[in-house]
Amino acid sequence: MKNITGFLEQPGSRLKISSGPEQTPAGGIHHRRGSALYTAMVLFVLVTVFMALSGGCVPVGPDYVAPGFNRMPGRWTPEMTGGMSAVPLDSKALASWWIVLDDPVLTGLITRAIDVNLDLRKTRAVLREARARLLISGTDAFPTIKTDASAVRRYQDDESGSSYNAGFDAFWEMDVFGRVQRAREAATADLEADQESMGDVRVSLVAEVALNYIGVRSFQARLAIAQKSLAVQEETLQLTQWQRQAGLTSQLDVEQARSSLEETRASVPDLQTGLGQVMNQLALLLGQYPGTLYKALSVPAPVPVAPMEIAVGVPAEVLRRIPTVRQAERQLAAQTARVGVATAEQYPQFTLNGSIGFDALSIHDLLFESASRIFSIGPAFSWTLFDAGRLRQNIEVQNALTQQAAIEYEKAVLTALKDVEDALVAYGGEQVRRQSLLGASTAQQDALDLARDQYASGMVNFQVVLDAQRSLLSLQNQLAVSNGAVTSDLIRLYKALGGGWTPLSASGATKAH
Repeated sequence: MKNITGFLEQPGSRLKISSGPEQTPAGGIHHRRGSALYTAMVLFVLVTVFMALSGGCVPVGPDYVAPGFNRMPGRWTPEMTGGMSAVPLDSKALASWWIVLDDPVLTGLITRAIDVNLDLRKTRAVLREARARLLISGTDAFPTIKTDASAVRRYQDDESGSSYNAGFDAFWEMDVFGRVQRAREAATADLEADQESMGDVRVSLVAEVALNYIGVRSFQARLAIAQKSLAVQEETLQLTQWQRQAGLTSQLDVEQARSSLEETRASVPDLQTGLGQVMNQLALLLGQYPGTLYKALSVPAPVPVAPMEIAVGVPAEVLRRIPTVRQAERQLAAQTARVGVATAEQYPQFTLNGSIGFDALSIHDLLFESASRIFSIGPAFSWTLFDAGRLRQNIEVQNALTQQAAIEYEKAVLTALKDVEDALVAYGGEQVRRQSLLGASTAQQDALDLARDQYASGMVNFQVVLDAQRSLLSLQNQLAVSNGAVTSDLIRLYKALGGGWTPLSASGATKAH
C-alpha cells in the first residue's frame, strides 16, 4: 500500500496548520491570535466540501436487480380436488391457518410454542446480531474520533523532569467509490435474510406442533379402537367357551379366539409408546421437559377435521411469500453488494485527518495554564499500486459466490414449487383413500356382525368370525391413520404455501424486534 500524504507547505500539498506555542527571543511563550478559530473554520470548510463530494459518489460494482420468475407455470399441475381452489391467497388467514381447524387446544399449544420455542428464540438472537452488524456498517460513514494522554518521567545524570501530553485525533473516509455504501447494502440484505430465516423457522415450528398434536390424537384414536376390539374379542372368546361347553365346537375355536385376543392386546404397548414419544416431542417444541404434557393431553379428543374449502393461489403468488425463497433472494442481494465492496478496494481511498494536541511540563499547566498546542488537518489518500493480483482475485471470488447464491435461489424456487405440488397430490389422494376406507370399514362391521350371528347359529365355522374381526380391526386402524393423514397433509400444504408467517417489507424487516 502506497500512502501519498506528506505534510508539505507548498501550495496544493497537504495542509497542516499549527497554532501551538512559539518561543520568543526572550524565552517567553505567546500564542498566535485567532489560530484556533482559523483552524476550526478551515476544518468546517473541508468537511463540508468532502461531505458534498461524498454525497455525489457513484458506487462501483454491479447494481442488484431482483431476479424474476422466468417460465413460471400459470397453475398447479394436480387437480383442484377436495375443496382446493386456485383463488388468491388471504395472507392474514394464511398467517394463522390453524384457526380453521377449530381446536382450542391446538391453538393454545401453537401460541405457547411461538413464545418459548428454543429454535425460534435462537433465531431472534441471530436477528439481533444482524441488526447490530448493520449498525456497525453504518458507522463507517461517520468520522472516528479518538483521544490519548500520557505522562513521562525522565532521568538523566543528576537531573530529572516530567512531561505530560493529551490530544484528540479524527479520521473520516470519504466514500468516493461506494465501498461503505456497498457494505451497508450487504449488511441490510443480511438482516433481511435473517428476518426471512426467522419466518421459515416459525412456519416449520407451527407445522411441527400441529403435526405432533395430530399424532397425539391419532394414537389416542387407535388406542380407543384397540380397546374396543379387545372388548369385542373377549366377548367372542366367551362365546366360544360357551359353545365348547355345550359340545357345539372344539377346543380349537377357543384357542384361536384367545390367540386373536392376545394379538390385539400385544398391539396396545406399541401404541402407548408411540403416544408417549409424540407427546415428548411436542413438549420439546414447547421448550418443556419430557412428560409435562401427559396430564394436559390425557383426555382423548378427535382429530381436527380439515375445512371444506382451501385457497392455494397460483405459483407466482405463492413464491412471493415463502420464507425460504425470500431468504435466498436476500442472500443473493447481499452477495451482489459484496462484489461492489471488493471492486472498490481497487480504487484510491480518500480520507480527512485532523488532530489537536497539548504538551506541558506539569499536570497543572496541562489542565489550567498555557500549554503547547498543536493543530493539524489535511486530506490524504492511499492507493494500492501493486499486490500481485490479490484484489482482482478477490473480485473473482465474490463473483463466484454471487453465482452460487443465484443457483441457490433458483434451487429454492424449484424446491418450494415441488413442496406445494407434493402437498397438493398427497392431500387430494388421502381424501380419496379415506372415503374408501370409511366405506370398507362400515361394510366390514356389518360382515362381522353377520358372521357372529351365523357362528352362534352353527351356520359357519369360527374361522369366518376370526377373519372378519381381523379385517375390521385392520380397516379401523387404517381409517384412524387416514383421518390423521388428511389433516397432516393439509398442515404440510399450509406449510408449503408459507402459512404461519406474515412476511415483512424490507423496511419492516430492519425495524422488527
